[in-house]
Amino acid sequence: MSIWKRPATPEAIAARMAKTVAGLLDIRVTEVLPDALRAEMPVDQRHCQPFGLLHGGVSVVLSETLGSLGSTLALPEGRFAVGLEVNANHLAGVKVGDRVTAECRPLHIGRTTQVWQTEIRRSDGRLACVSRLTCSVVEQKA
Repeated sequence: MSIWKRPATPEAIAARMAKTVAGLLDIRVTEVLPDALRAEMPVDQRHCQPFGLLHGGVSVVLSETLGSLGSTLALPEGRFAVGLEVNANHLAGVKVGDRVTAECRPLHIGRTTQVWQTEIRRSDGRLACVSRLTCSVVEQKA
């Protein structure tokens, strides 16, 4: 059974994110599963810190992008989500030239808050980062 209250496809999401930071960093949602989102992102110079590794802040952008998107898709029209808190544990370095994949799932979908967890993996499957996003659910004003 799907958790989504709004329709979404990878193509529609890509069009919506094209001119945002997600588009700038080439974050691409690849699958909308019944209870999760999957995405991928290349790791090139735009994504790195001075030592040639994926910048931790970029991992957080990937996580917050997916968690915010998932949170909004899990809400009915007239409600949206805003981030309250995000944390990340960086567990393995990712070098320039690699590609990361991410999977984001809800830990809690409540009436006023949601919590989403994202696992980011290197191309060899090793867990590079695990991140959690807490969102507040807000009524959209007319």
